[in-house]
Amino acid sequence: MKKTFGRRKFTSTSLKLAALTLALSTVNFTYAQNVSFAGKTIEWVIPFGVGGGSDVWARFNAPFLTKYLPGNPNVVIKNAPGGGSITGANQYAANAKPDGLSVLGTSGSTQFPYLLGDARVRYDYKKWEVVMASPTGGVAYLSSKFGVTSLKDLGKLKGQKLVYASQGATSLDLVPLLGFRMLGLDVHHVFGMKSRGEGRLAFERGEATIDYQTSSAYIKSSIPLIKEGKAVPLFSWGVTDDNGNLIRDPAFPDLPHIGEAIRLVTGKTPTGSEWESFKSFLIAGFPAQKLMVLPKQTPQPIVEAYRKAFRDMRNDPDYKSGLDNALGGYEQVTDKAAESLYREGTTIAPEAREWVRNYLTSNFSVNLSQ
Repeated sequence: MKKTFGRRKFTSTSLKLAALTLALSTVNFTYAQNVSFAGKTIEWVIPFGVGGGSDVWARFNAPFLTKYLPGNPNVVIKNAPGGGSITGANQYAANAKPDGLSVLGTSGSTQFPYLLGDARVRYDYKKWEVVMASPTGGVAYLSSKFGVTSLKDLGKLKGQKLVYASQGATSLDLVPLLGFRMLGLDVHHVFGMKSRGEGRLAFERGEATIDYQTSSAYIKSSIPLIKEGKAVPLFSWGVTDDNGNLIRDPAFPDLPHIGEAIRLVTGKTPTGSEWESFKSFLIAGFPAQKLMVLPKQTPQPIVEAYRKAFRDMRNDPDYKSGLDNALGGYEQVTDKAAESLYREGTTIAPEAREWVRNYLTSNFSVNLSQ
């Protein structure tokens, strides 16, 4: 596959998705025709502060929703930060009406506490209807000072303690926390970073020796470090295909995904509760990172109006031209593809949940019962 940093496809079957979209568009067109939001204001709740990734995502999409939802309603962003997104999500679950005038945007940071069974969570993804999913990717890299040039050289790290600048054990950095462990790396996680950008700056200063960035940030800010000889790319987190299998990220086809990396380093295919735990959070944090949802009781014509708006806006030239800068080039998905990611990103086996809860409690004094 030719390497490109243009628009990304997170599945390997985009032609099938296009055919399915066309079929659904024909079947459900009557539903959308019967809905109008003329003269209405739609409130898009983002349970994070202004300027973060979820806020940028929503503000990029909002004008296109205004353009393509029937009746061209005013779409406003309501930021409701607190509790790592738990506060705003709880409020939405308690107060949102199924009339299409209030939607919620969640992120991996909202899904992780739900998957972990955090006692503060009062929302239930099973009571919501997904209308759009937004995937992303990421790449892990190592300081070049260790003399490692690829995954095959990781043996050189034996006896070396690496440092990772983390946002917290239950944040999106739970994915590298578990991933590095399965690779057999001895990593000290320094908590308290406010963003992955802050973590990258710690890497640049030499305070951290291993890091990862999401695709857009990696391309913009980390690849220059690699070109300067300061960092060595190791692997991508990968993406999932239509069957939920982990495959290489098409944006980085030359890099193994994390599953391949573990096989290469350990000589074994990853299995068991630890792997299942990791994969649940990996999918929630990357392929299904951001989700737009409505209350489950929302009438189907309103749900279809939203889905049709997303289908239509993906063909908008202005949408296409802004996609790379705003969202790292990863397209929004809807219909069956979004439903599949929704299930995968909000579901975890009880034994897998129990494993990761015990691990976090034993190793990082995380208390999820308060």
